[in-house]
Amino acid sequence: MCLIVNMVLDKRRREIQQSLIKKRQKDDRMNRISQGILKYKKTVVVLFLILAAVSAIMSMGVGVNYKLVDYLPKDSESTKTIEILNDEFGGALPNARVMVTNVSVAEALEMKDKLKAIDGVGDVTWLDDAIGRDTLKDTPIDFLDRDTVKAYYTDRKALFTVTIDNGSESSAVASIRALIDAGGNTENAASGDAVNTAAMQEMSGSEVTNAMLILIPVILIILFLTTTSWIEPVLFLLAIAIAVIVNMGTNLFFGKISFVTKSVSPILQMAVSLDYAIFLLHSFRDFRKVMNPEEAMAAAMKRSFSAVAASAATTVVGFLALIFMRFSVGKDLGLVLMKGVILSFLSVMIFLPAMTLLLYRIIDKTSHRPFLPSFEKAGKVLLRISLPLLIAAVIIVVPAFLAQSKTTYLYGMDTSASATRAGIDEGKTTSVFGKDKLLVLLVPRESAGREKELCDALADMPHVTSVVSYVTMVGSDIPPDYLDDGIVSNFYSEHYSRVLIYTDLGTEGEETFSAVAAVRDTAKTFYPASYLGGSGATLTDMRNVVSTDNLIINIAAIVGILVVLLITFKSLSIPVILIFTIETAIWINLSMGYFAGLSYNFIGFLVVSTVQLGATVDYAILLTDHYMSNRKIMKKKEAILNTLAMNLPAILTSAAILSLAGFTLAMTSSNTVVAELGTLLGRGTLLSFVMVTCALPSLLLVTDKLIRKTTLKNGFLLNDKNSASL
Repeated sequence: MCLIVNMVLDKRRREIQQSLIKKRQKDDRMNRISQGILKYKKTVVVLFLILAAVSAIMSMGVGVNYKLVDYLPKDSESTKTIEILNDEFGGALPNARVMVTNVSVAEALEMKDKLKAIDGVGDVTWLDDAIGRDTLKDTPIDFLDRDTVKAYYTDRKALFTVTIDNGSESSAVASIRALIDAGGNTENAASGDAVNTAAMQEMSGSEVTNAMLILIPVILIILFLTTTSWIEPVLFLLAIAIAVIVNMGTNLFFGKISFVTKSVSPILQMAVSLDYAIFLLHSFRDFRKVMNPEEAMAAAMKRSFSAVAASAATTVVGFLALIFMRFSVGKDLGLVLMKGVILSFLSVMIFLPAMTLLLYRIIDKTSHRPFLPSFEKAGKVLLRISLPLLIAAVIIVVPAFLAQSKTTYLYGMDTSASATRAGIDEGKTTSVFGKDKLLVLLVPRESAGREKELCDALADMPHVTSVVSYVTMVGSDIPPDYLDDGIVSNFYSEHYSRVLIYTDLGTEGEETFSAVAAVRDTAKTFYPASYLGGSGATLTDMRNVVSTDNLIINIAAIVGILVVLLITFKSLSIPVILIFTIETAIWINLSMGYFAGLSYNFIGFLVVSTVQLGATVDYAILLTDHYMSNRKIMKKKEAILNTLAMNLPAILTSAAILSLAGFTLAMTSSNTVVAELGTLLGRGTLLSFVMVTCALPSLLLVTDKLIRKTTLKNGFLLNDKNSASL
C-alpha cells in the first residue's frame, strides 16, 4: 500500500516539476523576446517606420471593387447570365440610363451615336434597336407601336440604355455628363448602377479621410481625459496607425478589396485594437513605480501579453465568422479585419514598447493629474440598478431575438432619395420613364416557334408590360439571314437568344422577388437551360444567398468565441454568461429596425452582429476576469464593487471610441451600406456597454455559486455567509 502511495506521490512530483519547467521555459522565451525587442529598440522603430512607408506606397495599388454582384457565388444564376452575355454577346448587362430632353427622333439618333463613341461605353440601346433604324426614320412616330415607343421616347424625351465596361465607370460617366450637359439643359440625366459606382469611386477615398479627420481628434480628447500624460495618447494612435497602414498596404496581395472593406476596415481596426495599446502602457505605468524603465516595460509586456492576446483572439474569431458567408463580401471584409487585428497586436507588442522606451522621458515631462474622478461611487450606483436591468434583459431577450429575425433587408443601393447628382438624376429619370425594370433572359437558340410560345407566355404574366425579342419585333417566320447583322446581333448569338422583359416592378421587394421567381419558372418550362439577369434577378439571388448566411455566420461566431472563452476561463458556465450578455445587446440592437418599421441593408445587418460580438465581448471578459481574481480574496459583493471601480474607466474609454467610430462612419458616408453599418455599430456598442456594466454584475452575483462549481481551480473565497443572496 505504501509502495502505491509513494508511486502516486512520485508521479505527482514529476508532473509538478515538469509543469514548473515548462512555465520557466515559457517565461524564459518571453523574457528573451522582450529583452531582444528592448535591446534593439531603435532598430525595431526604424524597421516599423520603413514598413509603414512601404505599405503606404503599396496601398495606392490596391484595387477596389464597387460591384456587389461580383461577390455572389459563382453558381448563382445571375452570375452565369453575366458570363454568358460577355462570352456570347460581347458585353455585360446594361448598367446605366441616360435621359436627354427636348430632342426630336433624328436628334436622339445623333445623340445615340455620340454616346456609343465615348471610351468605355460598350453598347447603347434605343428605339431603333427594337424596330430598326430604317423603319424609325421612314415611319412617323405616331404610327409605331405605342407601348414600344413609350419605353424609349415620350414628350420629346429620349431614354438610352447604356452598357459601360467594367472598370471604366468613372471616366465614362464623366464623359457622358460632359456630353449631355454641354447644351446647358439641366433636365438631362444619367443614372443606374454604373453611375452609382462612379460616384462611390469619387467619394470612397475622401470619405475615409473625412471620417479619420473627425474621429482622431475625438479619440485624442477621450484619451487625454483617461490618461495621465499628454504624449501617451499620441503613442497609442501611432502604434495602431502603423498597423492600419501596413494592413492597407498588404491588401495588395489580395489584388482587389470591396468598397465596403475599404470604407470601414481602417476605422474598425483602429477602434477595436486601441485597447491593446492602453493595456500595455497602463501596465508600464504601474511597474514604473517600483522598477526602472527597461525592467518595467519587460514586466508590462509579460503581464499584458495574455490579456492582449485573449482580447485579440476573440476579435479575430468574430471576424473569422464572416469568412463563412457565401456572399463573399463577408470573406473579403473578414480577412482584411483579421489581418488588421493581428498586425495591431504585433505593433503593440513589438513597436510600442520600443517606441515608449525611446520617449519615456518625454512621457514623464508631459504628465498631468487625472481628469476623471474616482469611479467607486459609480460602481455602487450601477450595482444598485443592476438587478432590475438584468430582470428587464431576461424579459425582453426572447422578443428581441424574434423581432430581429423578422427584420426586412434591402439588397440594392437605391440613390433616388439622396441629394447627390446620381440621386437627383435617378429621380428625374424615374419621374418620366419609371424605375429600371428591365430583365434579360437568355435561352438556347433553337426553334423560333418555341421562342414565340415562351414570349407569349411571358407577355401574359402579371407585371410584364412588354417582351422584346427577335420573334416579337421581327417575327418567327422571317429567317435572320434576310436581315441586317446589326439587328440580328441584338437578339441572337451563336448559341443563345436574348429576350428583354420590361416590367412595372420596383427594383426589389417581395413582389419583385416573387415575380422574378415566376419568370424563371416559366422560362424553364420551355428551356431548362435558361438564365435570367438584371437588377431584380441579381437582388433576388442576393436575398436567397443571404437568407442562409445570417444563421451560418452567427453560429460560427458564437461557437468560436465560446471555445476561446472556455479555454480562457476553464469554465462551463462563464462562456454562456458572457455570450448571453453580448448577444442580448446584439438582438436588442437589431430588433429596433423591426419595431420602428425600418429595413436595413443586408450587409450592415449581417456584418454588425459578428463585429459587435467580437469587439465588445472584451468588455465582458475584462470585467469577469477581474471579478474572478477578486473573488479569491473577497466576498462576492465586495469583489464586484471593486471590479466595477477598477475597470469602468477602461471599458468606458473603449466603448466610447468604438461607438464614436460607428457614428462617425454614419455621419461621413453617403454610401447607405457604410452609413447603416456605422449606425448599427455605434448603437450596438452602447448597448453592449450597458449590458456589461449594468446587467452583468448582477448576473455574476446570481450565478456565483454555479460559477464556483463549474470552473476549474477557481480559488473562490469560501466563507461567504451571503453566498445565497446579493
